[in-house]
Amino acid sequence: MGIGGSIFLIALGAIFAFAVEADLGWLNLSVVGWVLMLAGVAGLIVTLYFWNSRRRTVVAPVREERVVADRAVPVQDDRVVQEYREVRRPGPTI
Repeated sequence: MGIGGSIFLIALGAIFAFAVEADLGWLNLSVVGWVLMLAGVAGLIVTLYFWNSRRRTVVAPVREERVVADRAVPVQDDRVVQEYREVRRPGPTI
């Protein structure tokens, strides 16, 4: 509903409950005003709860790198060829 809608319902309910003196016979505007105020307060509480839960920071678990299998070292002309490999982790995308 949002904060604005909740405040609107609270204000409209207060107007019906305390300021309007109309007699409709089958409809009690004072009760309608109290119901609207309760709905506005409930909507405000739910909205603030979801806003509060949305601001929590979630820390992702640390990814571990595992060596699955060691590679065989290639041999050329009775020499051992060493391999140099640089692994870069992907940075944040911009």
